[in-house]
Amino acid sequence: IATQHLNVPPVDLSPKADDADTWAAKLGGQAILAGSVRLAGLSDVTALDGFETGAWWVQDAAARLPAKLLGDVKGQTVLDLCAAPGGKTLEIAAAGGIVTALDISAKRLNRVRDNLIRTGLNAELIAADARKWRPETPADAVLLDAPCSSTGTLRRHPDIQHLKSAADIIKLAQVQNGLLDASVDMLRPGGLLVFATCSLQPEEGPERIDAFLVRHPEFARVPIQASEIGGLDAAVTSAGDLRTLPSQLAGQGGLDGFFAARLIKNAA
Repeated sequence: IATQHLNVPPVDLSPKADDADTWAAKLGGQAILAGSVRLAGLSDVTALDGFETGAWWVQDAAARLPAKLLGDVKGQTVLDLCAAPGGKTLEIAAAGGIVTALDISAKRLNRVRDNLIRTGLNAELIAADARKWRPETPADAVLLDAPCSSTGTLRRHPDIQHLKSAADIIKLAQVQNGLLDASVDMLRPGGLLVFATCSLQPEEGPERIDAFLVRHPEFARVPIQASEIGGLDAAVTSAGDLRTLPSQLAGQGGLDGFFAARLIKNAA
């Protein structure tokens, strides 16, 4: 991981039409994992073919995976909590989901709105604290990309190692607990909850899920299969969760560090 942090990370694109091979050929890139396009040596993505027409958006290949864990969302109602800057909102909307994107920051939602306009995709945007807000009708699925220390993105944001401390992780874990507990009332029986963080810290990943399952025994893990994430076996933990590391796909430029777990409500 430390070695990978010394390298300049590549730029990954998420094609709207799920046509990675086509855009990889057009842009001289490489199709990787579950439909991302990887490019190297870029400084201005806005000058690339397909930007103005909204054919794709910038998103690390690992950041794309949590939305994929929702499965076929076509026609389903999906809540994207802590949605800004909106990559996962776009992912769900492009797959045919009926998305409500919620974020505590109205300013950050403006970026989500801009990306929706550029890509021609639709989602309802709501500025609210997800710990207090509730939908009128429980959703079919909830994607919670929770605030975290972001240590999985150190290769892109090295200042994090100076700005974050162990005390921050403790505070953020409590925020994550609150958001997880709030999501319970937002989800219909039989619905899926995907929890994700761009953190390498166990306190912001498996430990949060283990504690949540103790508090909410009506939920159970739905193990992730490598085939759902482009065949990357190394990113599936023994518990069936997702754990990407910067050192994975090192020969192709690595990945951001992400954790994700998929749970089902009222599994019994």
